[in-house]
Amino acid sequence: MGTPAPEPRSGLVQMLLVDPDPDLAALRPLGGFFVLRTTTSTTTATAGRASAPLPTLAETYETVTSDGHRNALTLRVATVARRLRTSEPRVSASIAHQGLAARLWSTALACAALYGRPPDLGAGLLRWDCAAPAPDDLWLTGVRPLSGDSATLADTVLHGHLHPLGEALRARYGVAPGLLWGNAGSALAGAARELDRWARTNGRTDVADRARALTDDLFAHPLLRTTGTRTGTAFRRRSCCLYYRVPGGGVCGDCCFTRPPRSSPAAASG
Repeated sequence: MGTPAPEPRSGLVQMLLVDPDPDLAALRPLGGFFVLRTTTSTTTATAGRASAPLPTLAETYETVTSDGHRNALTLRVATVARRLRTSEPRVSASIAHQGLAARLWSTALACAALYGRPPDLGAGLLRWDCAAPAPDDLWLTGVRPLSGDSATLADTVLHGHLHPLGEALRARYGVAPGLLWGNAGSALAGAARELDRWARTNGRTDVADRARALTDDLFAHPLLRTTGTRTGTAFRRRSCCLYYRVPGGGVCGDCCFTRPPRSSPAAASG
């Protein structure tokens, strides 16, 4: 976890620093994976269910925790397995990981590009409805502005979330680290691509330029630089998320495979 982030490139696009508003309203036009709801309460109302305390992501990542939060990650993996109709826990664990990684990268990158001063998205501040449908339902308890540089994003998302999440999934489901970091790279590339598309469609070239500069810096990080090959906003990963093992599934657009392999996925998961 102590791998240092690279120094930001000297040519990083100058950011207009704006404190994020309490509702993070600037994220709403971007849609599903980017939107983040905020609350000052530790109890949040969830669709179709009574208000109940939701675990923080920090509690979710713990190997041993209180009875109320012990099964949050297990419940999410089981929820994904049921919806995808897969009986392979390693597959549902990988897909669950990819979904949460996509939400974290989308929110963090968009906040940094739109505000310049993104809110603190620490694992202790984000609450998670692990039984909700995709995209993962996250709530931020309090908006505290941070620096919007790539080193801060790497510290928040890579070290604060994806490292402990990966460790928990490896311990419980035996998912290979190369697969998980491949998921992280794929999720970042996907978030950057969608943010770039929105920014250029809406005449926000400033947002597109900031997002691209931040993404370039993040992919220079030791944990991400070997996860795949980038050409513009396109990305080809060097691992496979195992989605092809889902009934009716196939290979993803950025997969290392061009067609579903017939043999064991072990080679693609490392």
